[in-house]
Amino acid sequence: MTAAVGAAAAAAARILQHEEEEMTNYRREDMDGWEFKILRSATNAFKDPEKLNLAVAEEAVFGWELLEKFDNGRLRFKRSTNARKMPAPTGSDPYRTEFGMSEGRIAAYVVLGIIAFFAIVGIVVTVFVN
Repeated sequence: MTAAVGAAAAAAARILQHEEEEMTNYRREDMDGWEFKILRSATNAFKDPEKLNLAVAEEAVFGWELLEKFDNGRLRFKRSTNARKMPAPTGSDPYRTEFGMSEGRIAAYVVLGIIAFFAIVGIVVTVFVN
């Protein structure tokens, strides 16, 4: 069952990546002096205006400017290549691509939840059958 879930998640990720590649089709002259990135939220946090504003403010520290909101889970940013020289606060990453809880952590919680569910069902069945 978890293999099927993993395969479905991988297929969905490939579809999103393909969609992003089509949505971010840059000409060479558009890229001169600029770099781009997409910030993703596995929990669709950008539907909340406060979290959206927080993400934009956090990225602005590194010189990133919001270009567009693709959906509640993806934002596209750009910044001048000169901003690479800006000092980054200790422990921060100007090239991060995840906001909030990562997809891996969510997947781990789902798997642990499924295991816990079946463990509880097993205990209940064992107690009531005996």
